Amino acid sequence: MERTKKINTFKAFENRNYTLFFCGQSVSQIGTWMQRTAVSWVVYSITHSAFMLGLTVFASQFPSFLLTLYGGIISDRFNRHKILFVTQTASMLQSLLLAFLVLTNHYNITLILILSTILGIINAFDVPARQPLVHELVHNKDDLPNALALNSAMVNMARLIGPALSGIVLQKFGAGICFMLNSASFVAVLISLFLLKLPKYTAPAVKKSIGSELSEGYRYLIQTPSISLIILILSIVGLLVMPYDTLIPVFTKVVFNGDAATFGYICSFMGLGAIAATLFLASMKKGTDLKKVLLFSTIIWGAGLICFSHTQHFALAMVFAAMAGFGANSQSTICITLVQVNAHPTMRGRMISYLATAIFGMLPLGSLLTGFVSQKIGAPNTMLIQGIIALLIAFMIFSFLRKNKLDKEKQTELTAVENVVAEEI
Repeated sequence: MERTKKINTFKAFENRNYTLFFCGQSVSQIGTWMQRTAVSWVVYSITHSAFMLGLTVFASQFPSFLLTLYGGIISDRFNRHKILFVTQTASMLQSLLLAFLVLTNHYNITLILILSTILGIINAFDVPARQPLVHELVHNKDDLPNALALNSAMVNMARLIGPALSGIVLQKFGAGICFMLNSASFVAVLISLFLLKLPKYTAPAVKKSIGSELSEGYRYLIQTPSISLIILILSIVGLLVMPYDTLIPVFTKVVFNGDAATFGYICSFMGLGAIAATLFLASMKKGTDLKKVLLFSTIIWGAGLICFSHTQHFALAMVFAAMAGFGANSQSTICITLVQVNAHPTMRGRMISYLATAIFGMLPLGSLLTGFVSQKIGAPNTMLIQGIIALLIAFMIFSFLRKNKLDKEKQTELTAVENVVAEEI
């Protein structure tokens, strides 16, 4: 029995290409989370401002909002494998420059914002190519939900290890070493990309204008409710709930009177919950209704944020941090899976770009809003409101599922009546 469960949970690793990609990304994602943690810590240490934390996230995400749709077109037009070589190399150089500035003590908040903006531009072309590439790395497309769940597990394992490791490195060696380690981690990705054995790339026979492809993608999105609903949910969540992690440095210093290590612990427990979520999703039986899982994930996320926001006891707060991590990651993974599965292959890159645009467009605005509101009413009350909004979104999902169920029942009854009439005739 145990053997069967293990095979079901990790079946995507039967694909050589996926395993290579997974290993390379695992190393790189640890470095990425080390850099994210260190950037937040450096910004808050310089400014002691929640608003500046939000502005830093805005700088790293808003360029992606502006350019991700074009990144999706590039992903659908050209070889995604080669695109990733370019974007991953550029990300490595960005972190290397950040490390150099910090280690030589030539950095300030303006330079950090500029480099964050550059990273946002790179990600605008990286994400629409990287996410659909997973679809090309598995031979059996039934393994795709499992591969995406394991991919998310990898990201969140890094979210567990990266911040904890970053907290130690920050205490012992400083932020510059965190950035240097992140730069070195991209070597693993480049090696894994080099070792992939993919079919020979065939360029699309007909290349349309960028405007035409944008319009085509938009029409497809509007005509595909199974995808447009997910984009709508992500837009609301990205604006009002997802920026909750912007407040973690404030909780660390103000609420828990902690240091860089404390910051790392909070991020790591959120990552621990996220890992539990992805393993849970990877182990789900075939045919599981993902929309229902999306509903319960959103409820858990909201409850975790509400409880964490006003908990003074650190150990208990870590339990609620893990709950928030579980709900947040489960929701985002399911959304990505639903878009990947429901999108036509010729539209997959553009649909992922719309998904990324929903996140990158709303998250930076939400981070600014979160930072501003936190300055007025405090971090605990701000996170409390975010948790309540998550529960309201869950109610919206529940209402949709109920309406959808009623519509199906009516359609079933109508079909039965039509069959009876047809028999009588």
